[in-house]
Amino acid sequence: MTALPQFTAHNGFSLPALGFGTYALNGDAGADAVTTAIGAGYRLIDSAFNYENEGSVGRGVAAAGVDRSELIVTTKLPGRHHARLKARASIEESRSRLGLDATDLHLIHWPNPSQDEYVQAWEALVEAQQRGVVRQIGVSNFLPEHLERIERETGVRPVVNQIEVHPYFPQDEQLAYHREHGILTEAWSPLGRAKELIEERVITEIAATHGISPAQTVLAWHVARETVAIPKAASLEHQQSNLAAGTVDLDAAEVEAITALGRADGRLFDGDPATHEES
Repeated sequence: MTALPQFTAHNGFSLPALGFGTYALNGDAGADAVTTAIGAGYRLIDSAFNYENEGSVGRGVAAAGVDRSELIVTTKLPGRHHARLKARASIEESRSRLGLDATDLHLIHWPNPSQDEYVQAWEALVEAQQRGVVRQIGVSNFLPEHLERIERETGVRPVVNQIEVHPYFPQDEQLAYHREHGILTEAWSPLGRAKELIEERVITEIAATHGISPAQTVLAWHVARETVAIPKAASLEHQQSNLAAGTVDLDAAEVEAITALGRADGRLFDGDPATHEES
């Protein structure tokens, strides 16, 4: 089993350098993929209310037979449930779907700033943590201004911010902000536009130098920057390959060369947290 580096937040909470993404892994096949991933060595499992697979993820976790204390099962609160009472019910519903006594890490999926209820959602997560039904709380797709507001109004700082990060959108400034404040960065879609990205000359050359695949090279880049990548992989072969990237050491020049692939239009879709609204 691959021994992964661990990254630690301001309160001592730690995450492994690589997790398992479950977006679009649904039904029996999704449950099987989660079970297989845990057997391969993944201990961080990422889901969301809006992925409509919490039940499958929960069944996969249960079937894996691994002690719950070893796993960090994550889910996310959707935008339509930000109002305090809706948020409380949504948190409980996620826990029921997952079949867990408590979710290990619960995030607000998007801030939905025009809706302006994300502080209420954060208050609901703080309260859920105090009740013991959520162990750790964080956010996803929050900008520094959103992070500062929820801490200012509640006194509680998130342990995680899950954001879009990949070589075409490296997010240097946001990552620096997170490091300064002890907030762990999780990277969704860590391979970005995978088909295009893995053909980039700089990536194929670095991959050849280390005797690894281009996809592993990109994941190693995430690890070097201390971002927790959560790639999705249905097959055991791909799951194991992704995990193995966690032990690859890129030097500073290689990391910088990959980061230089960043583009002004690097986002995968029109997902600017300042304007994007999730239902």
